Amino acid sequence: MVAGLAMAQTVQLPAVTGVRVGGDGQKTRFIMDLSQKIDVAAFALANPYRVVVDMPQVAFRLPDKIGEQSRGLVKAFRYGLIMQGGSRVVLDTAGPVKIEKAFVLEAEAGEPARLVIDLAVTDRASFMRALTLDNGPERRLTGKMPEMPPKADNDSRPLIVLDPGHGGIDQGARAQTGQLEKDLVLQFAQTLRARLEKTGKYRLAMTRTDDTFIPLTDRVKFSRSNGAALFISVHADALPKGEGQAEGATIYTLSETASDAEAARLAEAENKADAIAGVDLTAEPDDVASILFDLAQRETKTYSMKFARSVVGELKTAARLHKQPLKSAGFKVLTAPDVPSVLIELGYMSTKDDLKLMISDAWQTKTAGAVAQAIDNFFGPRLARGQAGAN
Repeated sequence: MVAGLAMAQTVQLPAVTGVRVGGDGQKTRFIMDLSQKIDVAAFALANPYRVVVDMPQVAFRLPDKIGEQSRGLVKAFRYGLIMQGGSRVVLDTAGPVKIEKAFVLEAEAGEPARLVIDLAVTDRASFMRALTLDNGPERRLTGKMPEMPPKADNDSRPLIVLDPGHGGIDQGARAQTGQLEKDLVLQFAQTLRARLEKTGKYRLAMTRTDDTFIPLTDRVKFSRSNGAALFISVHADALPKGEGQAEGATIYTLSETASDAEAARLAEAENKADAIAGVDLTAEPDDVASILFDLAQRETKTYSMKFARSVVGELKTAARLHKQPLKSAGFKVLTAPDVPSVLIELGYMSTKDDLKLMISDAWQTKTAGAVAQAIDNFFGPRLARGQAGAN
């Protein structure tokens, strides 16, 4: 009986309990205190310059905003879950650096176990040469996409992919009161999924169902490879301090030229998700121009805009809308040329009244109902044709 209880207990994760950064613009040491010794793998990435440290899943017991401190070669750092069973620390560096040492010390003499990363300044040519020669760890350590249930041969229902933004090490926007965008949008996507499943009209899939990081390109590939009929990415915006106040939901579609400066700012911020999480971007296209050319040859753009307008129309009675609720910009996550795609910003986490609504279960249920109605409007003619054909 005692053994059974022990087996049922959750395995206690190693913990990170403190961080120190010391040094100057020539040499910098980064130290993390650990509850026990763990294995780590450290490597550098370019464009932007970063040092990535992968480790088994750990519990980060650190003060809020500790990663915003800048010292020596480290401009800032962030940390979090990269996949179930794996955590990651990403150091933003002031320029090209060399990892001189990366090791973990055992606890001894009253000192905790410690992760130590020693960095030294280098030139870009040496940095890029070292990257070329590096045969280190896999650079795409990320969360796994949820598995799709097998589709029955006679199941003609359209597949809708719901994409909760951010996740894991990429927290997204953070409210002054501590709420995180990644958690809020996951909750909303789950609410919307449950609402749609009740209708029985659609097959549903989500790009993530837990707190893990999924690269932007993998989200797009997931919707395409599974033959999605609609892709809905869910986010919550936040204005930087000193840039005024804004409120309400906004619906975005893809375009090469942003509809306004705010749309451009948001797309630039959202497109940085992979860099934030320490993904190697060297093989990724740096713009959406070629995809937009392909998109222009199809009806996808027209269908995306049609659905976006339907969402705006339904949200008028359920949620506050931005003064310009329909916008467009070059969001990487919307670049599937054969899947109508929109990005819904539920509101502004930097605006107190918006945040109060967004974290409300009642608001989420009502707003999910409005989006579900827009989906019904969008697929109504298609579903009607399918039913007529079956009779």
